Amino acid sequence: MTRKRRRLYVLLACAIGLGSATALVLTAFSDNLVFFVSPSDLATKAAPGRTLRLGGLVEQGSVQRTQAGASFRVTDGAKSVAVTYAGILPDLFREGQGVVTLGTLNADGTFKASEVLAKHDETYMPKEVAEALKKSGQWKPDGGTK
Repeated sequence: MTRKRRRLYVLLACAIGLGSATALVLTAFSDNLVFFVSPSDLATKAAPGRTLRLGGLVEQGSVQRTQAGASFRVTDGAKSVAVTYAGILPDLFREGQGVVTLGTLNADGTFKASEVLAKHDETYMPKEVAEALKKSGQWKPDGGTK
């Protein structure tokens, strides 16, 4: 085996190793990538079973607490989505406040949340939720929402 051929084999082995490592990293990254959607975008962008972040406002009069958890509706002013959650809701969770839920869309159109995040003070609004509310015309900067 000549010296040139050995170098070629080493370079090919390095290229295959680097390509395999890149493929593994990209595969792991795509599995952990979680997209943010508003209720209006949920119908067009979401596939059932895919993990998503759903954000918006908790609709007035929609919260129903049970022993296992709660169900409520999240809205962006234009559309609303039914959300079910099995667990204890955050202390700051209430109607009319901003919320971000992490979970999956069921085939029947309801959103099954595995995690619920509520805003932590009067002025905080997640960036994605604020942008979705601005897009729907529901955003009022001095008070958060209309």
